[in-house]
This record gives sequence, structure tokens and C-alpha cells, in this order.
Amino acid sequence: MITVYFEDSDLEEYVQEGRSKVKPYKDYAKDKNFTERLQTVVETMRSVDNASELSCFSFLKYEKLKHSYSGFSSVRIINNRVERLIFKETEKGLKSQ
Repeated sequence: MITVYFEDSDLEEYVQEGRSKVKPYKDYAKDKNFTERLQTVVETMRSVDNASELSCFSFLKYEKLKHSYSGFSSVRIINNRVERLIFKETEKGLKSQ
């Protein structure tokens, strides 16, 4: 299993509890469907042994980013709008930005 770290403690609170007191997560928390999908994505990320295995899950649309985001990877959170969770692959696990 891989470890997912969050640099932003407010984002971590939102992912774990499904609610937040700060913007923009407070606005996202109003959309229960988006919150559930985000939690599913994070649980899926935690279930793999390394980041390259994320490509096996087609709904994530895992990709390594280029240009100004070089060194980062992302997965898609599908909802009415398309949002991406951007993270850096480290030796300790995945570090969310």
C-alpha cells in the first residue's frame, strides 16, 4: 500500500471528513457527489503499491504532467466539472499539492 500525504491540512480534513470550514473546500463540500468521488479516488490511490499502478484504473486518467508542472502527476476527479488532484511521487509515497 502507498501512503498519501497532504501538504494542505485543510484539504486533508476535507478528504477525511467530507466537510471543511475554509474556502474553497467549503464550497466543494456542498456537492456530496464530488466529495464521495474525491474520497473514492484517494482510497484507490492508497490501495496500490506504487504510482504506476494507478494507470490500471481507467476512471482516474492518471498522467505525468509536463511543462510548468514537470515532476508532478495527476488523477481526475470526474463530476459535473472536471477537477484534478495533483501530486508529487516521492519515495515515502504520494504528496498532494
